[in-house]
Amino acid sequence: MSSDTTSSRRSRLTSWWLSAALGASLLWPGSAVHADNPAAAGLALTAEDPMLVTVLVQDRDAVDRLLEQGVDVEHRLKATAAGYEIDLVVTPTELAALEKRGVRLLHKLFTKSDWEARIAERNRVLQAENAAILSVDEITVLRADFFTNASGSFLYVEAKSSAGNVPTNPLKATWAGGEATLSGWNDSGQYMYHYLFVPVTERPGEITITSALGGTTTVPVNDWVGEDIKPPKPDKHYVSDFITHYMNPTEVYDRIESLAAEYPGLAEIIELPNLTNGYRRHAQAVLGNGASSSVVVTSTAYGSEGGNGLAVELLVSAGADAPLTVKADSRKITVHLATDASGAASSTAAQVVAALNEKAGHLVAATTYRGNAGAGLVAPTGAVTLSDGLKAPSNISRDPFQVRAIRIGKHRDGSKTGVMAYSQEHAREWVTPLVAVETAERLLRNYGHDGETKKLVDNLDIFIIPSVNPDGAHYSFFDYNMQRKNMTNHCGPAASDPLLRNNWGVDINRNYRVGSVFDGYAGASATNCQSGTYAGPEELSEPESQNVVWLADHFTNIKFAMNVHSYGGFFMWPPGAYKASGRQSLPRPTAGEEAFFWAASERILDEIKEHRGTVIFPGYTGPVIDVLYSAAGNSADDLWYNRGIYGWDFEVGADLYDPATGTWRAVGFQPPFAEGHQEALEFSNGLIGLLDVAYAYGKDRQPPKSTLAPEAGTYTDAVDLQFETSEPATVYYTLDGSRPTFTSEKVKLAGTREGAAPIRIDRSATVNWFSVDPSGNVEGNYNPSGNGKNYNTATITIQ
Repeated sequence: MSSDTTSSRRSRLTSWWLSAALGASLLWPGSAVHADNPAAAGLALTAEDPMLVTVLVQDRDAVDRLLEQGVDVEHRLKATAAGYEIDLVVTPTELAALEKRGVRLLHKLFTKSDWEARIAERNRVLQAENAAILSVDEITVLRADFFTNASGSFLYVEAKSSAGNVPTNPLKATWAGGEATLSGWNDSGQYMYHYLFVPVTERPGEITITSALGGTTTVPVNDWVGEDIKPPKPDKHYVSDFITHYMNPTEVYDRIESLAAEYPGLAEIIELPNLTNGYRRHAQAVLGNGASSSVVVTSTAYGSEGGNGLAVELLVSAGADAPLTVKADSRKITVHLATDASGAASSTAAQVVAALNEKAGHLVAATTYRGNAGAGLVAPTGAVTLSDGLKAPSNISRDPFQVRAIRIGKHRDGSKTGVMAYSQEHAREWVTPLVAVETAERLLRNYGHDGETKKLVDNLDIFIIPSVNPDGAHYSFFDYNMQRKNMTNHCGPAASDPLLRNNWGVDINRNYRVGSVFDGYAGASATNCQSGTYAGPEELSEPESQNVVWLADHFTNIKFAMNVHSYGGFFMWPPGAYKASGRQSLPRPTAGEEAFFWAASERILDEIKEHRGTVIFPGYTGPVIDVLYSAAGNSADDLWYNRGIYGWDFEVGADLYDPATGTWRAVGFQPPFAEGHQEALEFSNGLIGLLDVAYAYGKDRQPPKSTLAPEAGTYTDAVDLQFETSEPATVYYTLDGSRPTFTSEKVKLAGTREGAAPIRIDRSATVNWFSVDPSGNVEGNYNPSGNGKNYNTATITIQ
């Protein structure tokens, strides 16, 4: 493309986005709703319902501009012949504004009615499960058989619980010399029974079946003498599928607490040091009927701590030329508006604000509507009750939340390779905590009888944070399903009226320290507090991001991490951010480190595919900036560049192919549970795959080997040297004959999604080098900090 053509295209784009910027409020979810007439919204804390939509834009520059303007862009990006498909969270008003500017609507993926259907589905399952566990259950053993055949000796058990197949009520079998968790079996929605089929070394005399509800029974083991049953291969009894519905953070944390209590020898709970702000807000009301004549009143106390129910009443003072007065007691504030010579109300919004703050400032803070001058006259309203608008039931605490990690491992002393998994930085991603819970359940319940699980738990130190952002997630469940951020409001009084409540908060995955918007990187907002990617007032301003960093800093044995997000079916790693000008990215990994990211990814993605055949596309696998977009201040970059932790991002929920239309369709944040369930199971497979990678890393004691191509010799022209390594490894080299060390040049990547860059030699040189694998094994056991000379060397002569 010629420079003139490029300049022309960019000029058109600049013009397009300048037009958009003039109406920037239309690009902030909810912010344009009833902006000049709050009374039109009914003052019942209502606004336009958002939608999740797929749209088409012309190129990647347009995607970046959407992000810069604060549009809520989801983690899904697909190149097509017509442009780029992306998913947005928008209201109807915002969508109409974007369509006028050239954005083309392709599909509506998720609306408020879909959210209501998911909640109803979840509640039906919960109601049935709760009804089943009101009392101690009864355990009935259908059979307990032992047999021996040519393959070995085996124990087979069938048992039923009167509570049914409830994930929080697993059945456990114990016998002399062994224990195992039974698998639950439902068929066509009907509970059949639990079963166990495992190899044993000796015949048990009896077996005891217990449940978490307290049910227990002991029965003798019988000899099975009938027709031979084809046994499974030894160590292949593997229990999975411990989730039956979407879980809010309160349920999730109760679940991991009970798991740790059940397996004290293998797990413990770590309380992270920074409490969240809590699922709470100040109570509010809007008094008035127009932007210039309205007053926003906010309780000084949180709604749950006394703000809810506080009443403000606007009355007209009796008589002519009466003054503006405010009377306040503990639960009610009465404002008598001033009157003019005819006895009509004559107080402006600005005057009422000043009077409330002076006389009732211990109870409320008053502002004009969205920073308006407040010159309009305020009309009497009668008593208006303040409310925080939160709809969660009383069992959801409003207090600051104690975020926790479940730590799993036989040796939890820092001596084993550490792996951290963390979910739900973004509140609306309901599948992601299920991945965390399912994985924790599998590791603990399979330990007693599955050799592969025992190997991982014995040799790794595993940390799982099931919900990084519990406040936002509770809000997503009960108030506004498209909530992405936490609930902390940094907008200030002028932008804090109730109709903007769904826009408050900080995007936790834009609040970290590396490649942040504060350092000039793209993909977040530092100024628009209502943006879906608002990075907060400063780096690590939020307790949620502080907790993730604390865990990595405190447990220095952590070498691997997985950040579980949804949706889109991406699998990514650093770098995750670039500066828009010149697309200057964070430093790329070395060629060897990049090769390890790819090799480990293939292992993990194989495990995901194993469940139901889901394949993460090659084009959706790689560094964030190569396959998605710039995400300034994300957590994986923080972990990689500050602590050298190999960190990935799952985007669970790969697109599903529709054979009827021949197209791939997005699944959304909150698909029907049948789909979300499968996503959780397959990506739990992937998380176990990461543990396999970490296990191999921890056990690797074999140094890499490397060769040089072309070899040492004499050449008539310049040559391009390439190093070949026996495994992913970083190569350090010198060209002046000096001894190579860890400060020497490293082989870098040739370019985006390319392999190692060749080294051009156009004059005679002596090349000295060594390689180091990710586990720290140095080729030939060479000591770069010592005086040895057992490095590789080759002389290239150019005639």
